[in-house]
Amino acid sequence: MSAVADRVTRTITRTRWAVVIVLVAFAGALTAVAAVGEATRTSTSVDALPIGSDSAAALQLRDRLPAAEGSTAVVLFAKESGTLSGAELATLQQRFSSLPDAGRIPLQRSEDGTAAVGVVPVAQSDATGVADVVGELRTAARADLPDGVTAQVTGPAAIQADLAAVFDGANVRLLAATATVVALLLIITYRSPVLWVVPLAVVGVADRLAAVVSTHVLSVLDVTWDESTIGILSVLVFGAGTDYALLLISRYRDELRRHASRHEAMALALRRTAEAVVSSAVTVVLGLLTLMLSLFPATRGLGLACAVGVVIAAAFVLVVLPALLVLFGRWVFWPRIPREGESSLADGHSLWRRVGDRVAAHPRRFIAVTLVALAAMGAGVGFVSVGLSQSDQFLTKPEAISASERLGRSFPAGSADPAVIVTTASADAVKATTESVRGVDSARVTASEGGVSEVDAVLAAGPGTDAAAQTVRDLRAALAVHPGTHVAGTEAQTLDQDDASSRDRGLILPVVLGLVLLALVVLLRSVVAPIVLVATVLATFVASLGASWWIFTQVFGFSGLDNSAPLYAFVFLVALGVDYNIFLVSRAREESARHGAHEGMLRGLAATGGVITSAGILLAAVFAVLGVLPLVVLAQIGVIICVGVLLDTLVVRTVLVPAIALVLGDRFWWPRLVQPGRHEAGTGKA
Repeated sequence: MSAVADRVTRTITRTRWAVVIVLVAFAGALTAVAAVGEATRTSTSVDALPIGSDSAAALQLRDRLPAAEGSTAVVLFAKESGTLSGAELATLQQRFSSLPDAGRIPLQRSEDGTAAVGVVPVAQSDATGVADVVGELRTAARADLPDGVTAQVTGPAAIQADLAAVFDGANVRLLAATATVVALLLIITYRSPVLWVVPLAVVGVADRLAAVVSTHVLSVLDVTWDESTIGILSVLVFGAGTDYALLLISRYRDELRRHASRHEAMALALRRTAEAVVSSAVTVVLGLLTLMLSLFPATRGLGLACAVGVVIAAAFVLVVLPALLVLFGRWVFWPRIPREGESSLADGHSLWRRVGDRVAAHPRRFIAVTLVALAAMGAGVGFVSVGLSQSDQFLTKPEAISASERLGRSFPAGSADPAVIVTTASADAVKATTESVRGVDSARVTASEGGVSEVDAVLAAGPGTDAAAQTVRDLRAALAVHPGTHVAGTEAQTLDQDDASSRDRGLILPVVLGLVLLALVVLLRSVVAPIVLVATVLATFVASLGASWWIFTQVFGFSGLDNSAPLYAFVFLVALGVDYNIFLVSRAREESARHGAHEGMLRGLAATGGVITSAGILLAAVFAVLGVLPLVVLAQIGVIICVGVLLDTLVVRTVLVPAIALVLGDRFWWPRLVQPGRHEAGTGKA
């Protein structure tokens, strides 16, 4: 460690009061204006659509219509027993006409006579405004209905409103659940009534600061984010920040057994922990920033926001936490207060040292068995199906979905959500071409002004089916003869999202691996070790994805993975999974400088085994908290990462990586071989 770094660590431990007061006050001041950052966000009609897609082009062209609707809601009146009489239909028409902004087209009665529908334009485009309008429509539509008649609201606006309802208070629920899980696991880990409060408070303040800073950064750079961004950010900050805190506190406790001065102990602990934490944070940030390559604006926002959050979490753990721990003194560890002269973790005969000795006795056997187990778990990858319809995206079925299903029993399946064709060509010609496409039930011109026209096409196939997707493809192919014509609507947007998600996975996944590998080469100043670490993390991802697939299909009954689940899970798991290997090999390299590669790896495992296992279990539990929201995609991301982190922590880092390192010996560190007695930067010893 350089002289500058040494002065920094000593300044933090010696000026602890100033560090704590200044940084906490700074964080508090920024947190006080949190609402400002969130309020500056504005939504557009193409936020959720891939950049450059046909559906995005359609909505952008549609915005040129003077009376362009933000979306549409479909009010469904249905009678489950018997048919609607003429008097009842007249009453429903009167009720529908009284709804806000309703009535461009009168109610349409189904052929079976059991239902009637009407379309209501919704001018708002942001999620909150749409939710308010849909809520008012639902309340008004259900008032004073004839006996036996029910009213439901579906359509694109209602689906958007029900999706927004998922996130109503979600950030508070996620934050509360995450903090509770972290607190519980910290209490179990430290078995202290006091110590757990310190890292939890530090990470909690870092989380609130990260929410403020990230939203301001996104606003300044004009990067989109959505309702899930802050929730996922909190989960990541709590998970990564607490992991870093566990590593620092473990090393500090170890140094307190060697030094009488807690200032000296913390200075040494901080110097020796900072390299691992910084290396980990850099790797995670690089991985997250690859999401900026996505075609989805909201995915770009999530990547940038989370990268900002990880930087803040690491900074608080390396600056505020050491100052607080030194401020409180040794008693904060009560009742297990570390005393000078006690054995350190590396010198003792802990569970993890015994595990290491067992692995060292038969390393090749452990490698073979572990790889076979991972391959067996990963076999499920061959059966993975990607892509969910809107009705499959909710863990509990909302009104918009149930109403759409009921509507499909009495009207053409696509009535609630027609394809939207926007063109600068002749509206009548486009309508005629549209009606000629097989699978289109009907078409009508809904707007035409300023050289831009809108044509709605009702598809015969049910929403989310292969037939509906094929109809959209055929429609786009047929309309190619009309320049300036684009197709939007839910089916078209889903098709574009599927294509863009496939493109993102093909581009971002190898870029993540390449950047993480390059970062490890630079940070570890080795070639072999980074290749081994990245390969093991990749094997962990494949195994976790395969195992999770069986969980999703056999336990939860999911029909497939959401398009974004594999990408998010891969980026988070690879970036965070490398963390634990960095923690292990950083300590192993330090120990190898004095004890040789073989003994150094075993001592590194003994010293870090407990803290890494605690950190892994904590991170897995934190991501599992995403399941508190009734969205399939978040549940899937949480399960994949939870399974992957547990595999990485309990199997790959504990058995596979040490076994490979023991077989390779000094070659594991090539070309920067570490020999006993050779000076290693940061140890201060030869």
